[in-house]
Amino acid sequence: MASDATTATAGRDFIRDIIDTDIATGRVREVVTRFPPEPNGYLHIGHAKAIWINFGVAEEYGGRCHLRFDDTNPSKEEQEYIDAIARDVHWLGFDWGPHLYHASDYFEQLYEWAEHLIRSGKAYVDDLSPEEMRAMRGTLSEPGRDSPYRDRSISENLDLFRRMRAGEFPNGVRVLRAKIDMASGNINLRDPVLYRILHTDHPRTGEKWCIYPSYDFAHGQSDAIEGVTHSLCTLEFEDHRPLYEWLLDNLPVPSRPRQYEFARLNINYTVLSKRFLTELVRQGRVGGWDDPRMPTLAALRRRGVPPAAIRDFARRVGVARANSLVDIAMFDHAVREHLNKSALRRMAVLRPLKLVITNYDELADLSGLPENENISKMIYAPLMVTAPNHPDDLATGTRALPFGSELFIERDDFMEHPPNNFYRLAPGREVRLRYAYIVTCREIVKNSAGEVVELKCTADPATRGGNTPDGRRVRGTIHWVAAARSLPAEIRLYNPLFTRPDPGAGGDVFADLNPHSLEILPEARVEPALAEAVIGQAVQFERQGYFCLDPDTEPGRLVFNRTVGLRDSWAKAQASGG
Repeated sequence: MASDATTATAGRDFIRDIIDTDIATGRVREVVTRFPPEPNGYLHIGHAKAIWINFGVAEEYGGRCHLRFDDTNPSKEEQEYIDAIARDVHWLGFDWGPHLYHASDYFEQLYEWAEHLIRSGKAYVDDLSPEEMRAMRGTLSEPGRDSPYRDRSISENLDLFRRMRAGEFPNGVRVLRAKIDMASGNINLRDPVLYRILHTDHPRTGEKWCIYPSYDFAHGQSDAIEGVTHSLCTLEFEDHRPLYEWLLDNLPVPSRPRQYEFARLNINYTVLSKRFLTELVRQGRVGGWDDPRMPTLAALRRRGVPPAAIRDFARRVGVARANSLVDIAMFDHAVREHLNKSALRRMAVLRPLKLVITNYDELADLSGLPENENISKMIYAPLMVTAPNHPDDLATGTRALPFGSELFIERDDFMEHPPNNFYRLAPGREVRLRYAYIVTCREIVKNSAGEVVELKCTADPATRGGNTPDGRRVRGTIHWVAAARSLPAEIRLYNPLFTRPDPGAGGDVFADLNPHSLEILPEARVEPALAEAVIGQAVQFERQGYFCLDPDTEPGRLVFNRTVGLRDSWAKAQASGG
């Protein structure tokens, strides 16, 4: 169970006020919550907020939170999703202990309670087609109309329902409906469907059942069976609460849970519809549920986002009754804050440009080399410079960086004709190579197309470590890697999946997909220490951002994903129309 300060200490909110009152009045003695995902896809960051609330509240009050799979629709559910959900909840830092349940655990009891409603005259078997039922349901301004099968006798309803269970009827021919009020102002109370016929194997019960309860019928009763005290869910279930309570009132349940709704998480430039995310995967518009552009927890993990940052983000968003839109920059800020404290520093050049130190012999200690040895001096006697692993955490120590006569610098760190506010490398200008020397650009080498392919520079031997003993001011500092000792790498830069903050507002969500959500840089070079990088563990590429090793890495081919930049460059680019 997560126990850091970001888990449960969210300050006061209406849910905690309710729980305080329930404890003070004696309504509850132990707080029991539940997280009830449907295993028809992967969890996303919106679920992370619900997980944080349910598990966090239970932990704060010394209670327990159940993980219960709502496996009532086997046509869309898979074992892959069940495994992924359990893995993601654990990764996020929470544990349900022995309290792992499935709605399918209660199928027999739910069936008995459905017969109880029939015998009480409060449920009936309906033969209307889905289209006919929809047409007779009414609208927000017009009442619905009674089904012609609504007044079937109890004995006929019991017989038909039992035959439904026995598999006598095909899909869609009959359903079991609650008999409530077709004129209710709440459409959810207009004789909702409780059971439907579905001849599909279930991941856990196999072929045992061919009728399955609706979510509304299974959910509240499962809460009651498990002794849940506070059934916390998002606002879209607010209109379902009267049905939740009607069923509890009309069934011999062993306990009486109460449902409370909080605002769901909405983030700009993001879609958190599981149906749409499924379509993205199905149509191949992303590389899978864990594609780092997706808002799923599996994707965030692959991108290198630490679970503590997600918990902290949920804490900052807080618990409210009203829906609101959260800026994606708020999430990125939470990620940066955590990674800035924990990520080791390394150097990587994403778009390499060769830089040659023409006076390297003045820097290197060549004493003891055999005379007339025809071998690269860089390989034979490399210079080493020292760099901290983390400037704010001395306990992480230092590392030695090889420095040679040929380096790679970032192409963007050089301009042949720079503007006045450009403080990096340019002809005749000096710049500090981080941790190494101050160098001056003396010559530019171009290819036949007129492109700059090499810079010839001289280094000041007196400035080893990047120091200036004479006190002169050098405004620019750039990073680098040694050409001969650096490692090749593929870098994947991720931007938001959508081009507009409100995807789909124009009518077509797919039209708002960002064609530049992924940029692959196949010729990057990284410092040798990154050979020891661990998949999923984020590091800071100095001056670049936070990155982590991707599972696509294989021998001789390092692959890094950008977790988040050092600043919110995406928002700035969008604001400027870039």
